[in-house]
Amino acid sequence: MRIQRRHGFVVTLITSALVLAACSSAQIDVGKGLCRVIGDNAAATPAPITASGTSDLKIGVVTDVGTLDDRNFNQYSWEGATGAAASIGAPEPQAIVTQNESQYAANIQSFVDQNYDIIVTVGFAIGAATLEAATANPDIHFIGVDQFQANDPVGNYESLIYSEAQAGYLAGIIAASISKSGEVAGLGGANFIPPVVNYLRGFQNGVASVNADATVHIKYVTDSDLTLAFNDPAGGKSFADQFLAQNTDVDVLFQVAGKTGNGMLQAVEEAGIYGIGVDVDQWASTPDSAECIVTSAEKKLTSSVRTAIEEFAAGTVRDSNQFLGADTEMIGLAPYYQFADLITSEIQGKVDTAFDAMAGGTLDPCAPNACFTGDPDPGT
Repeated sequence: MRIQRRHGFVVTLITSALVLAACSSAQIDVGKGLCRVIGDNAAATPAPITASGTSDLKIGVVTDVGTLDDRNFNQYSWEGATGAAASIGAPEPQAIVTQNESQYAANIQSFVDQNYDIIVTVGFAIGAATLEAATANPDIHFIGVDQFQANDPVGNYESLIYSEAQAGYLAGIIAASISKSGEVAGLGGANFIPPVVNYLRGFQNGVASVNADATVHIKYVTDSDLTLAFNDPAGGKSFADQFLAQNTDVDVLFQVAGKTGNGMLQAVEEAGIYGIGVDVDQWASTPDSAECIVTSAEKKLTSSVRTAIEEFAAGTVRDSNQFLGADTEMIGLAPYYQFADLITSEIQGKVDTAFDAMAGGTLDPCAPNACFTGDPDPGT
């Protein structure tokens, strides 16, 4: 039995009908011709949020390097904050968009100086600045998305930690199952960012669980520059174009590079191969590449940020690391849309079995290829 609610497959009957009507199984005559023409792929309009009361909490969001409309990590975390504000009847949140990593501390301090009650900071790289600010300002509640507290917990700082390896593992099962050549790839933004490495190592292990003889290429854009890693679509496209030109048998590509990865999906589109998105449902968020996106390895960013704020507003103060994975249904796979018939019941069964095993703690997505160990990942 498919446990669709666990993998992001819960779609209303109305939405499903619209999607099915819009999709076509016609192949795109580009590159390997594996992609499928679709019609209007507009995402379903979210139901309006009804406030449960009124709140005077001031909520601020400091993004990672990039833009607020990156169609990925920053945007979906921001939508979680705005959704929470609407649900508790708080003023609309404000955002500061980080242009350079040197601005992290100053951007956080700007909200501190304005007496904000909740400050959400987005991304692993801003974690150190968040910890410092939380320690210095115990009366402000900090929510760190994709951050980890290694030492004693700070009582006013909760870190949302997702099991990227689990989501990557599920994506690997899909990649290995649909690849015709047995050669797939995972392209990451930076090899020193643990969530990126964990996605790709989980992906590698998921592929191996289906096809031990498959070739899995793991490559990174940079080992130092966050802008190149996550905020350079043109550079991402060029990187993927060059990679695919050198590895012509690759027919499935999984990108883990934020806005840079959006450019990688453009390269996938032009090559006519299968693509797998990351963090959010990229079929909906990057419509220009939707014809080739089979699914996405998701973190439930919007719902987890919204829940954290709502819990605080209700008087439940969470601190330390909040681990979010299969057991909390905060990771999974996005819908398959026009590729639904490509994912057979046998393939779906493997996904469901792996998900349940990871939720129960009997499957390690970081084996046999270890996840982040503290040193930059050399790739393969």
